[in-house]
Amino acid sequence: MAFWSIREELSQVNRLRRSCYELFRDDLDQFMLNHALVKSYQAFVDHGQPYPFIEKRELKPRARIPGIEYEYQKTFLVIFVEDTIPATHKKYIRFFDINKPTQKNLLQSKALTLSGKFDRTQKYLDSVHFYDFMDVLLPVDYALLIQRDPNSHVTNRYSLTHYHVRIDWPIADAAENLAIHLRYISKDLYEKGDKYAELVQRKLFEYYGMPFMVGGRRTAAMVAAQYLKRLPFISTVYVGSSESRALYRISERGMSKAALICLSNEEVRQIVETHKIPLRSFRKNYVVEYTGKYSVCIFQATYAYTAHARPPEDNKLREVNPDLNWLTVDAEYIMPKLGVAKYPPIDLNLIYT
Repeated sequence: MAFWSIREELSQVNRLRRSCYELFRDDLDQFMLNHALVKSYQAFVDHGQPYPFIEKRELKPRARIPGIEYEYQKTFLVIFVEDTIPATHKKYIRFFDINKPTQKNLLQSKALTLSGKFDRTQKYLDSVHFYDFMDVLLPVDYALLIQRDPNSHVTNRYSLTHYHVRIDWPIADAAENLAIHLRYISKDLYEKGDKYAELVQRKLFEYYGMPFMVGGRRTAAMVAAQYLKRLPFISTVYVGSSESRALYRISERGMSKAALICLSNEEVRQIVETHKIPLRSFRKNYVVEYTGKYSVCIFQATYAYTAHARPPEDNKLREVNPDLNWLTVDAEYIMPKLGVAKYPPIDLNLIYT
């Protein structure tokens, strides 16, 4: 059973809100792909460094990612919710007046430099300067929170309401919450002993497609996504880390990873022949950079939950089996470049080839 209502269950007012949210999210998806991947690639190029393309094995469920931090890879955490998070949740999602993006707060933040006249409207998603504002705030540590602005006179207006947002819900609580929902425990994480509790926590990381006990933003993103299931509306969490070189996206649709891949001329030839796309059109609309020897493209994998990661149909308690996968690859695509509106993603079986 979903924690949020599907479209057919919503009032007309809330259907309109869902539509607005999804339209804004489509734009935000594009921006995040460009920021996380294309701008990272350009940063490596600008510093004369080879880009560390992701390996196929790193996109498999249960993948182990090499623990190397890459200096020029963009890192961030963005939480985008359909409605407004009630103040009662500030205990675990820490957003206060002190981290609202006001001119006073931003000037006091030593991590930020603001030049020129301050634009009070740039925090709104419908502002022409919103994504410029995002570029300024994304490097700041912790998370950015985008939600419906309850104080706006415009219906369903979304804004970046807080920066430097901390996620302080314990991992153990998140694992307990998920395990109760999936019927692996009845009430308490430690009801079946310490070893079982550790196994359940390992499975929480697997549920969100992350290596066990990754640090920083990815753990915060996973915990935030699980916590937001307590709220009766949909949400989307975007996270990028210097180790993963990927954009993680967690929403009501599940989890996806996007990363840059390097395709040889022969691989490109096979793709365009299979999909009957002119080579020139492919390079124009899908290739981030063509070097003459290879093409750099954005690749996205979406993941589906197996029966072991869904509540059992009979609702009976069950045991966690560490050998059974909770995630499987659902779809694989080459994504169009930012700004390309007429061309759809291209199917590409890459991970297991």
